[in-house]
Amino acid sequence: MLARTADNLYWLARYIERADYLARVLEAALRLSAMPRTYAGPTNEWDSALATAGCVDEFSAHYDVANEATVTEFLAFSSDNPSSIRNCFEAARSNARTVRTALTSATWNAINGSWLDLHRYDAGAASREDIAGFLRWAQETSTLIDGSAYRTMLRKDAFWFTRLGLNIERADNTARILDVKYHVLLPKHEHVGGPLDYFQWAAILRSVNALTAYHWVYRESVKPWLIADLLILNDQMPRSLAACYGNLVQNLDLIAQSYGRQGAAQRQTRAVRTRLQNSRMEEIFQGGLHEFITAFLADNSRLGDTINSQYLI
Repeated sequence: MLARTADNLYWLARYIERADYLARVLEAALRLSAMPRTYAGPTNEWDSALATAGCVDEFSAHYDVANEATVTEFLAFSSDNPSSIRNCFEAARSNARTVRTALTSATWNAINGSWLDLHRYDAGAASREDIAGFLRWAQETSTLIDGSAYRTMLRKDAFWFTRLGLNIERADNTARILDVKYHVLLPKHEHVGGPLDYFQWAAILRSVNALTAYHWVYRESVKPWLIADLLILNDQMPRSLAACYGNLVQNLDLIAQSYGRQGAAQRQTRAVRTRLQNSRMEEIFQGGLHEFITAFLADNSRLGDTINSQYLI
């Protein structure tokens, strides 16, 4: 496979996963903002949405204040934000069009159909109901595209490179949403373990479709250290860091077997995977969750660079 074809497939999957993630982040922020102020008090869910999306500086260059209207516009529709949901779908379709022959007809139709549907939202969203509808559409469309690829693509290099992009992006997103909840979302005057803290954690679990899974696994009320355990170390949770790196190891090994050569990407991925397998939540909290996630994000970014240099250029 040509490096540029692998690059298009890799980024196609990353953009689709990013669009889904941003839709979930905005949905969680809308849910938190709908809490009665007499119950929740002043919150900073819109600042946290920007921090989770990793685009605080870009937002500040275009807007003076973070509120529902400005953050929703920037993360969902803005052409000035390269990672807005609209631009993610545009970029995914552009990548897919370039490698049309590497995709099945079902996958191409799902991507192209989503791009055509996207034009229904050219004028943005006029109301909160319209925004909620757009966010549901983004999540359902991302699931449709991912599902069509999973169910119809041959298990060969084209499919494996899409899985690399999806899992690199998903691991980054899961780590960021955990880090931001610990360091940004809960106002300083609120108590850890209080009603607002509980509601926010439940919203975070819903944003990654993990609230039911949490209760199945732990059978307890929502507790921060158990949520961290689920989203970092639990292989059964598809969005956990451990599950993402299990998938990365598997797909990079399949690529190496197909091409007859391993490299730095395989070694780095196995090192992170082993570190996650050997970690315990008590040790992570003792050393600092923020420090653990910061180190993980740096490792994940380095792996992306290594995959790029090893396969995509």
